[in-house]
Amino acid sequence: MLAEDIIITGGRAISRSYAKINLTLDVIARRENGYHDIKMIMQTVSLFDLIIVDKTRDKNITISTNLRYLPNNSKNIAYKAADAFFTKTGINYGAKIMIHKNIPVAAGLAGGSGNCAAVLEALNMLFDCPLSHCELLETGASLGADVPYCFDGGTQIAEGIGEILSPLPSMPDAHILLVKPPVNVSTAMIYEKIDTSPLTLRPDTEAMTNALTNRDINKIAGNLCNVMESVTAEMYPVIRGIKTKMLMNGALGAVMSGSGPTVFGIFNDYSNAKLSADSFARQFKDVFLVRTKN
Repeated sequence: MLAEDIIITGGRAISRSYAKINLTLDVIARRENGYHDIKMIMQTVSLFDLIIVDKTRDKNITISTNLRYLPNNSKNIAYKAADAFFTKTGINYGAKIMIHKNIPVAAGLAGGSGNCAAVLEALNMLFDCPLSHCELLETGASLGADVPYCFDGGTQIAEGIGEILSPLPSMPDAHILLVKPPVNVSTAMIYEKIDTSPLTLRPDTEAMTNALTNRDINKIAGNLCNVMESVTAEMYPVIRGIKTKMLMNGALGAVMSGSGPTVFGIFNDYSNAKLSADSFARQFKDVFLVRTKN
């Protein structure tokens, strides 16, 4: 749970904002308002951004990051989170937010959504919890479909547009190799292409749930499935290449996360995972060997 990882010291909150992967992802239907009904199983991993939030009396919201190309104004989802918090609570304060990004941007790992949840939770704790957990989830959902999941994390199934969450048995501890190729994927564009593409391979959510219940890492790896992968990989063939190489390197299973382009592989042997990570690191900048986090 996100709140358990937040440290409060005076008027400052220090939080870790964790990445997620999709064990399964299915797009069920398109709504009239343009949103899509989805059904997906998400899992937290140990890669995290560091978020520091200071409350200020000047009623301004300021953002600073370690990446020069990230917006430091109202376009940043962390700014939107702070603005939503003060608007909803009526608290006449401001916030100084510092974000150290480790999670790659636009990677299909919910980095921005996690930052949003971390800022909301941090501000709520700094101001003695004026919002209930349900109110935090509702506020987060208004800012992004993956945000509600990021408050509790772990192993959960998400339905609706991502806001209907149900906990699942925790995924067994495993080594997860993340590789993001140097391409940026537009989630909106992928959804548009899915609307006009025949989806022949769909996740077996029941089989994945049973595999999690039985803590069977081989069956979990064998049931990895993301309907977005075929669409995104058609645009960026490097995704297929990464997946193939991971499997050749000993991954039990591999699949793209979210709308991509990050591919992750599940390994039960650290040596194989490390050798594979070292091999990918000679080709790509964003390579991370992490673990499941529940």
